[in-house]
Amino acid sequence: MRELTYVARNTVEWREAPDPKVRSGQEAIVAPVAATTCDVDSAILAGHGFVEPPFAIGHECVARVVETGDAVTSVAPGDLVVVPWSVNCGTCDNCRSGLTAHCTSVPHMAMYGAPIGGSWGGLFSDLVRVPYADAMLVPLPEGLDPVAMASASDNWSLSWRLVAPHLKNRPGARVLVVARGSIGLYVCAIARALGASDVLYVDPDPEHRRLAEGYGARTAEAIEPVRHGFDLAVEATGRVDQLALAVNCLAPEGFCESAGNHFRPGELPLLDMYLTGVTLRIARDNVRGHIPDALELAGSGKVAPERVVSHVLDWEDLPDALPEKHLKPVFVTRPA
Repeated sequence: MRELTYVARNTVEWREAPDPKVRSGQEAIVAPVAATTCDVDSAILAGHGFVEPPFAIGHECVARVVETGDAVTSVAPGDLVVVPWSVNCGTCDNCRSGLTAHCTSVPHMAMYGAPIGGSWGGLFSDLVRVPYADAMLVPLPEGLDPVAMASASDNWSLSWRLVAPHLKNRPGARVLVVARGSIGLYVCAIARALGASDVLYVDPDPEHRRLAEGYGARTAEAIEPVRHGFDLAVEATGRVDQLALAVNCLAPEGFCESAGNHFRPGELPLLDMYLTGVTLRIARDNVRGHIPDALELAGSGKVAPERVVSHVLDWEDLPDALPEKHLKPVFVTRPA
């Protein structure tokens, strides 16, 4: 089989690798049918990551099950499934507590798309081994488009987690979104669908702002801090100055969710945050537990995640097209 391999800045190529095999009764082999880029992939391709190439890239996809071990009961060959970005067993104490990104049955940070926590391959590969099929794979509900849901492995489900629990606790909350990619747009869609009274989306890209407006958000190219302006702020830029802007806009006891990958250092207004009593969470997502709720919302008719998909491209075009700057390209291997 082939796996798409990141080899240098803005350069990926197909490399041959042995076909993965089922090694235990718990495992499955899947073949991606619709795979897409996470927002962090753009930073990796631009050379801003912290892992040296070469490595297999990609960690968002809907796949078709090809083979399962004898003990797998939740999926069968032919099923369409969401493949979570992090590898988890589902049975250790952390997994049972919902901390699937911190599974103790595998090395710390085990994931697809980067060789941290072991080498698990990438989801831009012809075939992928899933070590804990019942724990990890989530069947795609009937009626949901694999292209629209290619990001359920990470960004779509992460975006649900960034806003849905907060709006449950604070109905009608005012939401600020400071973003540069798909996460911020998904957040706008979810926040408006779940009853946010106001959503302000800040992004210098006019096309991104147009999409956000289609979800019912107000938009701005840039803003100065809005004192006590928002109950919830979501930052997804990877820039500490923009994270500082987000926390400076919070009302007392407000909450800031940072989904940006901050590869570069910076300063935060810690004294002001202390005086205002705000909470800041910077975290990669324990995505497996959120995928079913995020898929349910996607199928409710209240949101339109497909609007964020910027291009639908052929799987064979990956080496040439992936380094190009697209908002949310989805690569398909067959009619989805």
